[in-house]
Amino acid sequence: MSNENTVLARNTENAPQNPLAAQTVAFSHYNNLSGQLPIEPKSGKLVAGGIRAQAEQCFKNIQSIVESIDHVMNDIVKLTIFVKHIRDVDAVDEVYTSFFKSYHPSRTIVAVDDLPLGALVQIEALVSNGEGTIPNAPQAGDLIKLTNETTNAPIDPLASQTVSFSHYNNLSAQLPIDPTTGRVVAGCVKKQTGQCLKNIKAILESIDVPFDDIVKINIYLKDLSKIEAVNKVYTTFFPDSAIARAVAYVPARTVIAVKDLPMGAEVQIEAVVSHGDGTPPQAIEDRHGLIVEANNTDQAPKCPFSTQTVAFSHYNHLSAQLPIDPQTNALVAGGIKEQTKQCLENIKAIIESVDHTLEDMVKVNIFVKDLEDMNAVNEVYKTFFPKGTPARKVIGVTELPTGALIQIDAIAGNAEGTPPIV
Repeated sequence: MSNENTVLARNTENAPQNPLAAQTVAFSHYNNLSGQLPIEPKSGKLVAGGIRAQAEQCFKNIQSIVESIDHVMNDIVKLTIFVKHIRDVDAVDEVYTSFFKSYHPSRTIVAVDDLPLGALVQIEALVSNGEGTIPNAPQAGDLIKLTNETTNAPIDPLASQTVSFSHYNNLSAQLPIDPTTGRVVAGCVKKQTGQCLKNIKAILESIDVPFDDIVKINIYLKDLSKIEAVNKVYTTFFPDSAIARAVAYVPARTVIAVKDLPMGAEVQIEAVVSHGDGTPPQAIEDRHGLIVEANNTDQAPKCPFSTQTVAFSHYNHLSAQLPIDPQTNALVAGGIKEQTKQCLENIKAIIESVDHTLEDMVKVNIFVKDLEDMNAVNEVYKTFFPKGTPARKVIGVTELPTGALIQIDAIAGNAEGTPPIV
């Protein structure tokens, strides 16, 4: 019997196939699904019809993948929904409620500049994996999925504020909504950023988890020119505790420029949070506080607002990598191919600095300025991932930091886990 967690990539003919990405990649207690487009799997084409038909096809594809690995839709802990037009959210919600009638996972919704194949919607899912991926050593008993709501943060009838499974809390993206009024706070992007982070903090306090247990932050911003204002507020929240300040801990981070956000908000923030106690019936030796391990290397670009990779339990969460040469701290010369290569070289350098390899990758997220560049991106991509193992999503964005053409972030397995506090 092996005690090593394995990266387990799986595909089914009942969902669209992609030679560059597995439909789902399981590692430890999570299945990471590729973003699903509204493609009919037999024809390989977008379904006819508008947003409702497309949303339904996305969910059908997710359901086919989930069922092919002996899971059910209620095993989904987090959904991320990307739409071309924010006005389509109500129609998507009508379809969503036909798949999730009582239980609602945590959720993020944003409108982006473009989606592959001209689709109106793309949906990705994170699914629990109670049996784990240690060969011949299934989890003793089914782990429990825990949902939580607090009135100190905005309540959405279609999404749980946080869903915990095993050693992670997966939070719904927080809008700058005042929970007492249910409205977006008035004021500039600074005030809205502060409210988003206050909401996250309130959710974590409601489940007795400290703010510094956040391992990854995603910031969805309508106007990328306002990132400096966002960062000024951000640094008043991170690091949070004296211990975190002593080691200058900040989570891994990705900033995504979006076309629009619900309720006309300027910013929306989501968090992935460690859960040291785990969820029952986690083995007792695993239910002590595990250590959050943050690492940076000189072989990749450094950022004062993020850590290159943050490991917790059996996952490494990498900050988004821009095509920046770490030696010059400037964008690499050339076009999309050169920039894609540099992003992936940075990811490779980071993961190798923590004694892992690209084969440990379970999910890759690609953000590009122009989706017409994806053929060139894929030429480079497959030289780094020739087996097409990681799950993947591709999003067209309005803008990228430093004027880049591409940005890539990733999640990797961490077979050895992180040690408990002693």
